[in-house]
Amino acid sequence: MAVITISRQLASLGDEIGMKISEKTGYKFYGKKELEKRIVSLGFPASKLSKFDEKKIGFFAGLTRIRDEYLNYLITAILEAAAENNCVIVGRGSFIILKDLENHVSCRFIADEKLRTERLSRELGCNPKIARKKITESEIQQRSFHKGFFNFDVTAPEMFDLIANTSKLDADSIADSVISLTKSYVTPERDAEGQKKLDELLIGQRIVDILVFIYNLNIEFLRASMEGKKISLHGIADSQKTRDAALTIVEAELPGYEIESHISIARDFNRR
Repeated sequence: MAVITISRQLASLGDEIGMKISEKTGYKFYGKKELEKRIVSLGFPASKLSKFDEKKIGFFAGLTRIRDEYLNYLITAILEAAAENNCVIVGRGSFIILKDLENHVSCRFIADEKLRTERLSRELGCNPKIARKKITESEIQQRSFHKGFFNFDVTAPEMFDLIANTSKLDADSIADSVISLTKSYVTPERDAEGQKKLDELLIGQRIVDILVFIYNLNIEFLRASMEGKKISLHGIADSQKTRDAALTIVEAELPGYEIESHISIARDFNRR
C-alpha cells in the first residue's frame, strides 16, 4: 500500500504516466479534475478555483482570507485522498504536503523544451510559438504557486525520490519504473508508519479547519503539528484574545492532549 505523488513540467507526460500507474496497479488516480471536485465538495467556491489552482499568486490574492481558505481546503483534499491509500496524486504541492509519510513515493517528470513544445503543439493543434508561450507561462505559474503556498522551489531535486526525463523514455516504461521503486521501498513497516503519520496530519488539519471555518478566528498561516500526544499551534494572530481562544477551543476539542501555542501576535494585524 502506498501513495505516489507526481510533479511535472507541462507536456512532460506526467499525467499520462500517472494514469498508466493507476491502470497497472489499480491505484486511484487524482488529477486536476478529481482534486478540484474534491476541493469544491469540501466547501471552496468553484468560481474562485481559477485564481489559485496551481497558478501565479497575485500580490493582493496572497494577502486575502480566501487564499488561506484555498490552502486549507487543498491540504484537506490531498490528506483525505492519501488516507484512502493506494493512490496517485498529480500536482498541487501534494509531494510537499505528504513529504513526511513513510509510505510516500514522490516523482518529478521533465523533458527537453523543444520536445515539450512539439508535444503541446500537436495536442492543442496550435503553432509552436503559442505552445512555447504556454509552456513558459506554466513554468512561471508553477514556481509562483509552490513558492507562494509552500515556500519551496519546485525545480529543486532534493524532495523527489525519482526524477525522470521523458524525452527518451515512453510513459509505459517510466510507469513500470515507478511501480518497481514503490514495491521495493514501501515495506509493511513503512506503510504502518505512514498511516500513523497521516492520522496525525489529518487531526492537525481538522484543528485548523475548526478554528478557521467554524470559529472564524483571525489567525494567518495557521498550522497544527502533532507529535504523539502533543499538539503545537503555529500562525500569526490579531490579538492575545484570539491566541487564547485558539488554545481553549483545541483543549476542549481534543481532551487528553498537551497543547502548545507558538502563535505570534501582530499588533497591527488586518485581515484583507
